[in-house]
Amino acid sequence: MTQLGLQQKLGILADAAKYDASCASSGTTKRDSRGGTGVGSSEGMGICHAYAPDGRCISLLKILLTNSCIFDCAYCINRSSSNVRRARFTAEEVVRLTLAFYKRNYIEGLFLSSGIIRSSNYTMEQIVEVARSLREDHDFRGYIHLKTIPDADAELVRQAGLYADRVSINVELPTTDGLTKLAPEKDAHRIETAMSDMRASIDDAGDASRRYTSAPRFAPAGQSTQMIVGADSANDRDILHKASGLYERYALRRVYYSAFSPIPDASAVLPLKRPPLMREHRLYQSDWLIRFYGFAPAEVQSTTDAHGMLALDIDPKLAWALKFRDQFPVNVNTASKEMLLRVPGLGAKSVERILSSRRWRQLRLEDIARLTVSVAKVRPFIVATDWRPTSLIDRTDLRSFLAPKQEQLELFAP
Repeated sequence: MTQLGLQQKLGILADAAKYDASCASSGTTKRDSRGGTGVGSSEGMGICHAYAPDGRCISLLKILLTNSCIFDCAYCINRSSSNVRRARFTAEEVVRLTLAFYKRNYIEGLFLSSGIIRSSNYTMEQIVEVARSLREDHDFRGYIHLKTIPDADAELVRQAGLYADRVSINVELPTTDGLTKLAPEKDAHRIETAMSDMRASIDDAGDASRRYTSAPRFAPAGQSTQMIVGADSANDRDILHKASGLYERYALRRVYYSAFSPIPDASAVLPLKRPPLMREHRLYQSDWLIRFYGFAPAEVQSTTDAHGMLALDIDPKLAWALKFRDQFPVNVNTASKEMLLRVPGLGAKSVERILSSRRWRQLRLEDIARLTVSVAKVRPFIVATDWRPTSLIDRTDLRSFLAPKQEQLELFAP
């Protein structure tokens, strides 16, 4: 490999890391350096921006340890047969970069992934060494997210959890057939076994922390995963079924969905163009409905078409409401929180405002307009003191009437 300077390596390996979407730091315990000599905190702005559910902007140095890889996954730009410029950091270089970027107030932490070099165990050892050095040698108290390698020894993966706030183990593709076809060197069973072991370690650590104040922290922000959308024949129903199973079995904090992006010198088995970005967006909205709006996975999946795909022109909550119109309209002055959360156009914050306001007065339509972003989408599905939708809910053209002409990609406002 040609000798490259640190800045050249950074350019190559930061760009190579952009394909990994599972980069977020919500759910961790905040740290700061007050009263000690440690460096790092949980506030700052910087290079890679991710957003927590509460809207906080998270800034991380997001890089690969190396973009060299012994695996030849068809969908990966860094596969062994890819004709890309290669680079590799040493563990000490990553530590030095992380500290330098933090001290300049560019970042609040590190997201570190890697291609597989030499072996899975060797690569995992290098990733763990970065985190160990930051924590133990430099008393770094910033956020660390490590991408672990399922094929590595279980003890190495466990060590990652001792130093990292969050770990992620990518399932890559939603079906076993898709993984076998596009990434034959990876094994779906081994991936899920690693996720199961990680959940057990997180649960054990949580139990220990409740019993003993001196118990060590272990991945306090949990684990996440990523699925590539559109690289294989899996439809949205398959993807949602896989995601809901992962949430249930392994208590994941997040499943990230990444639209496949065509790569140079691609295999003939891959699609020629990326799927619509709106498809990725609809999957995130569906995921949000299941996790925070009380929808069962089967309810969201029931809105898919004959080909198992979510509608692109309307969001999944509106699709559900149109399919089950007999559930509406609901009375905003008497309906349960669970039912209000199912009203198209009412987000979680709007529902909380409604529940709070109706304790003191009967709500009129103008009150709902003040408590929501836009009342137009809400009106066909609610009853207020001075409003009934009459035949509006039964309009045959209600879908086209409510479908946005040019929807903003507001990811978490289904």
